[in-house]
Amino acid sequence: MLDPHAALPFAAAVHPGARPARRLTWDSREAGPEVAFVALPGERMHGNRFVEAALAAGAPFVLTDLDVERAVRVGDAREALFAWARSQRAHNRLVVGITGSVGKTTAKSYAAAALDAEFMPVYNTLPAIACFLIELGSGDRPLVVEMGIDRVGEMAELVDLVQPDVGVVTSIGAAHLEQLGSLEGVAREKGVILEGRRGLVGTQAAPWYPGLDTYGFGEGVTHAGEGLEVTPQGARFTFRGVPVTLPLASRVQAEAAVLGLALAAEAGLPLAEAAGRLAGVQVPGGRYRVHPGRFTVIDDAYNASPLAVTAALDALAAFPGRRVSVLGRMLELGETERELHAQVGAHAREQADLTYGVGAFAAELGDRAFSTVPELLADLLAEVRDGDVVLVKASRGISWTSERRAQEGVGLDVVVEALLQAREAEAGAGNVPR
Repeated sequence: MLDPHAALPFAAAVHPGARPARRLTWDSREAGPEVAFVALPGERMHGNRFVEAALAAGAPFVLTDLDVERAVRVGDAREALFAWARSQRAHNRLVVGITGSVGKTTAKSYAAAALDAEFMPVYNTLPAIACFLIELGSGDRPLVVEMGIDRVGEMAELVDLVQPDVGVVTSIGAAHLEQLGSLEGVAREKGVILEGRRGLVGTQAAPWYPGLDTYGFGEGVTHAGEGLEVTPQGARFTFRGVPVTLPLASRVQAEAAVLGLALAAEAGLPLAEAAGRLAGVQVPGGRYRVHPGRFTVIDDAYNASPLAVTAALDALAAFPGRRVSVLGRMLELGETERELHAQVGAHAREQADLTYGVGAFAAELGDRAFSTVPELLADLLAEVRDGDVVLVKASRGISWTSERRAQEGVGLDVVVEALLQAREAEAGAGNVPR
């Protein structure tokens, strides 16, 4: 439980009615009898506008500068939240911070499993990380924190908050170029996580950080997996003599598993037990999740960058049957975006038998190009047949350029849902393979 009086070093006063909470939130809609509310300043409005709603929902306390019932009163809620987070994090014996252009969430999931650690959920903003540290920082289990950035200086802020004992960079690729400027800028900003602490880098990122320990597969790798085999059923390898089996995994998942085992070995944990936990890892939806069936759907639709799409296409190429790629726009690529989309599309045509593109740069991404998702779906659902393997990948949501102009991502999660529903409907109707 989170004692509101624990915030006293950072608060002017604690209302006598304030009660302990299990969780913190900055979204008043999540406040309730066990979830306290933090009234943070926002771009459009201040969280103070929702304090009364949080209290009415039964929030045990509210972190705010207002003089209200159950208030933990502070001068600046954001700074108080971060100070409280730092104080709780200081009690933890091992905190691992993970960043990279591709594979952060996957690496986090496998590292946490190997270490038997608490780990950040998908939402990884500074306030979310602060709440995570307050809730779990003083516990007995290690912490694994995903630390994504999209602007200059953000990693320094994250490192100041998290203070990771081990910093990890999974990969360096063309992502957030409108803010970070170049691959060199990406490597420089992400590399802040490595400064002054134990650092590990994936083999793809290794050329950007010479002299640091590496993990993955291949000669000269500091922490190397051996005998990697990747099939449609999953990945197999050994690490320091311990066999590892990862169902429905690709090389990216196998590399993340090696990271987890390297961290477990350094922490003195039994490797066989760590490897057993890795076999049960399930990454969040949209991050290379394989759905076998009459036709196989690879859900990698959460986000996309040139490096990530290339890796997904390489994984697709290992499957038997007719291979189908469904690709959408990649965001924040700056002035080189058309060229980068064309390069990805060329790779798709090499690795897949049938290529689809949708939205901006659809023609660069696929031979069957559509302006909208409904148009694409109409063609795809009529085309897909038993034995096919369909990869779905694109950036989603909205990205803001330096001129604050909205770029629309393509939400291809609806394509994944439609494919799975169509497959189940066909199975339920007892259709024979076409």
